[in-house]
Amino acid sequence: MSSEKKKTSLGRKMYIFVILTVLTAAFGITAISYYINVSQIDTYFKNLALHSAENYATLVDPDFLARLRDVAMSEEYQAVRDEAEENDDEAPIEEYLKKEGLWEEYCQHREHLSNYLHNMKDLKYLYIVMWNGKDGDHDMYLLDDDENPIYETGYWELREAEFEGVDPDVNIPTTISHGDWGWLCSAYAPVYDKDGNIICHIGCDVGMEDVMRERHTNLTYMIISAILLTAAVLAFAVHFANKVVIKPLDRLTSEMKRFRPAESKSYDEAGVISLDIKSRDEIEDLYEGIRSMQINIIDHLNDLSVMQKDKEKAENEVRDKEKMIGQISQEAYRDSLTCVGNKAAYFRKAKELNTEIENGETELAVVMVDINELKKINDSYGHNAGDAYIKGCCHVICDVFKHSPVFRIGGDEFVVILRDEDYRNRIANITLLKKRFEDYYNQTGKDAWLRYSASVGMAEFASDDSNIELVFRRADKAMYEDKLAFKEKYHTSR
Repeated sequence: MSSEKKKTSLGRKMYIFVILTVLTAAFGITAISYYINVSQIDTYFKNLALHSAENYATLVDPDFLARLRDVAMSEEYQAVRDEAEENDDEAPIEEYLKKEGLWEEYCQHREHLSNYLHNMKDLKYLYIVMWNGKDGDHDMYLLDDDENPIYETGYWELREAEFEGVDPDVNIPTTISHGDWGWLCSAYAPVYDKDGNIICHIGCDVGMEDVMRERHTNLTYMIISAILLTAAVLAFAVHFANKVVIKPLDRLTSEMKRFRPAESKSYDEAGVISLDIKSRDEIEDLYEGIRSMQINIIDHLNDLSVMQKDKEKAENEVRDKEKMIGQISQEAYRDSLTCVGNKAAYFRKAKELNTEIENGETELAVVMVDINELKKINDSYGHNAGDAYIKGCCHVICDVFKHSPVFRIGGDEFVVILRDEDYRNRIANITLLKKRFEDYYNQTGKDAWLRYSASVGMAEFASDDSNIELVFRRADKAMYEDKLAFKEKYHTSR
């Protein structure tokens, strides 16, 4: 029994607190130092890549690149390029560019690009690429160095995942990523024609392999140093805590256990504590407070029944407050308009699902729903009609997915997490949901806010998904495709 009490004693908790505090401080400082160091290095390489790309962009001929881009995008050239790549033969490309009057300038630009790349030792790749708009998923290479075959000109390559949705007409962020070519810092600078239109971009990649290896080595040294320093500080902290806090508290605790209050007992008979504690700190205050409390207990023992009633009253108040807190907590995760889960509730659910994914216990699908023409209804009939429209659309969603949690994560966006029965019937339910929205929308005799309509997309959890966000993105993309189909079918703008 005594051993079990020791495990949960205040002294042990104090030791744990001191150890955790020191460890948190030591490794927190280590983490912050590491982060600052990494941030500064990353900033340096991002600036290097971007400035190199911008510098080379000032050296190219925009008129030539505009003509090369137009030729490379033609169907005739693409056919020649495909044949040249299939046969690994550069001659057809050379003949085609000669026919178009671009060959000499092409060779000059390619040689200039290669020389620039070879003379800048920090650069790993330098190339000219044409980005295919914000919503494109492929981009075209216009020019590369002399280590690549010339039929790479006009090659459409799948856009990297980190650049999905990037608008090349506004800004292409400088990124550090790890892919098929290793660790790279990639930056892009636009090339403009005389009218200020973007023709293409200069792509510049700086190799980061050595930096990453050195970063890991430095992190190892920092962790080892933090461990050694932490051990020394811990030894001092534990000794100090034991002498100043834990031993006085142990004496106080032992004396408190002797206290046995009863009627007609003197203070000594009841075991009221009596120690020589003059520490002039909170422990002395605690001792004086406990002694005073024990004396008051003896003095007021005859009023125990009154105190019992007060205790019951206090317990009732605590229960009432706990009930109120529970109600407030529920409201904090509920959307006030539709009464389904709100964005905070979805984030909490996503955190739970990510834990399940880490444990390999997940079978689910995500449904993304975006209400159609909400702005039109708000603008034409007012926000009361818009609120009724949102609630009606939400009711349709909840009626189809009766066994699944529904969340409103934006003004016109809902997310449904399909599990168990709804997951097994997901295809039939998605089909039913789309049909119901289409049937409501086609009821042209009704008021606009009663013609419920929404675009729907679903994605299933795959074995290679590391978090729920990946499933959400695929569902959002499927929903976006459904919205495009809706706009094309009904010729709407929203």
